[in-house]
Amino acid sequence: MDSLPDAIVPCILAHVTNAKDVASATCVSKRWKESIPYHNKLVFTRTVFDKLKNCSTDEIVGHMVSSINRLEELVIYCPFTGSGLASWLSSAGHFLRKLELKLDDNLVDLNSCSRKLDYIGAAALNLESLKLWGVNLTQRPKWHTFHKLRNLEIVGTVMDDSSLHAALMACPNLSNLLLLGCDGLHNVFLELPQLETCNLDFNGLGDCSLTINSLKLQHLEVQGCSWIRVLETQLLRNLTISNISGRVTGIDFGKLVALESLEMRGVQWCWSAISKMLQMASEVKHLFMKVEFTGDSDVLQPFPEIDIADFFNSHPKLIKFDIHGAMFAALCQRNSLKNVDSRFTIPCLEEVVVTVRSPLNAEQKMNTLESLINYGKKLRKMRIKILQMKSSHTSADDFFEEICRFRGMNLRIVSIE
Repeated sequence: MDSLPDAIVPCILAHVTNAKDVASATCVSKRWKESIPYHNKLVFTRTVFDKLKNCSTDEIVGHMVSSINRLEELVIYCPFTGSGLASWLSSAGHFLRKLELKLDDNLVDLNSCSRKLDYIGAAALNLESLKLWGVNLTQRPKWHTFHKLRNLEIVGTVMDDSSLHAALMACPNLSNLLLLGCDGLHNVFLELPQLETCNLDFNGLGDCSLTINSLKLQHLEVQGCSWIRVLETQLLRNLTISNISGRVTGIDFGKLVALESLEMRGVQWCWSAISKMLQMASEVKHLFMKVEFTGDSDVLQPFPEIDIADFFNSHPKLIKFDIHGAMFAALCQRNSLKNVDSRFTIPCLEEVVVTVRSPLNAEQKMNTLESLINYGKKLRKMRIKILQMKSSHTSADDFFEEICRFRGMNLRIVSIE
C-alpha cells in the first residue's frame, strides 16, 4: 500500500462509497485514513447498523459526515431521527449537491416526516438532486427556494394538491421530475419552465386531472390520470399515457410536431380521446397501442372499425408499430381494407409487433397481416404474439395453422411467440 503513488489512493477511494467500507478503509493504512476527508460520497444502506447494539446511529452517521471536508453526495436508507438529519445537514449542507433519503418509517408519524423535510429546506439550499422515498407530504414543507435543484424524485408518497404545489414552487428550475406511487392527488398543475423530463404515477381510482405548462418538455410519462392537458408540446419527443385503474376521458395537447414515440396503455379510453391522440400524433415514428376497450361510460366496448389505408396515410413516418388486441381487431374488420388498392403503400414501416388474443374473424386478421407484408415496402420484421388465446374451440387450432402457414411463406420477416 505504501508504494502506491499519492494520486492513486483518492482514485481508488472514489469507488468506495458504502459507509461500512469507507470506515474499514481507514484501517488499511495511515495514508488511506488521511485520504478519507477528501471523499465526496457516502451511502448508508438499510442494514448497515443491524449488527451494532447499544449504539447511536445518528452519532455514527454524524461522525462520518463531519469527517469529510466537502461531502457532495449523501444517501441514507437506514433509520434516522430528525435531529440527526438537522445536525448532518448543518455540517455538510453547504457542499451537498445530491441527497437521497428513505423516510418511509415516518409515513404514519406526520410531524416527524414534516420536520425532516423542513430541515432539508433550511440547510441544503445548494442541492442539485433530491430523492425522497416514502414521504408524507400532506403538510406544506417549509422550504426556501432551491435555485440549483435540477432533479427531484419522490417515490411512495402520501400528499395533497396544495402540498405538492408548494414543494414544486420551491424548485423553479427543475429539469427532471419523477413522482411514483403518489396517493391523495386530484388536480395537479405543473408550471416549470425548465422541465424537460417528467414521469408521473398516481395511485387511486385513475381520476386525477393533470395540467402541465413547460416550454422545454421533451419526455412525458403519465399513469393514473383521466384528463391530461399539456399547453406547450413543440419539443415533446416521447409520450406515454396509461391508466390501469380508471378511464382516460380527455386529452388536450398542442401540435405534436416533434413526437417520435407514443405509447397508449390502459383498460379503457374514451374513443374521442384515442382518435384525437392519433390525429395529433401524425408525425410519430414509434406507436405502441395497448388499450383494451373504449366507451364513454363504465360499459366496456370494443374499438370501432378503422380503415387501414386511412390510418397509415395519416401516419406516414411510422417505423415501428406495436399493436395489441383491440387495436388489431379494429384494423381487421370487414371493411378495413376497402380503400386499399395498387397505389397504396406503407412507406416507412420497418417493424410490426402484433398481439393476438382471439381466433374470431380469422380470415380478416390474416388478410390484414398479408396486407402489412405486401404494402410495407421497408418491412423487415413482424412478430406475432399469441397471448392467452382460448384453445377449447377448433377455430383456435385452425387460426394457428393459418399463422404458421403465413410464417412459412415469409420466413425472413415473420416470427411467432
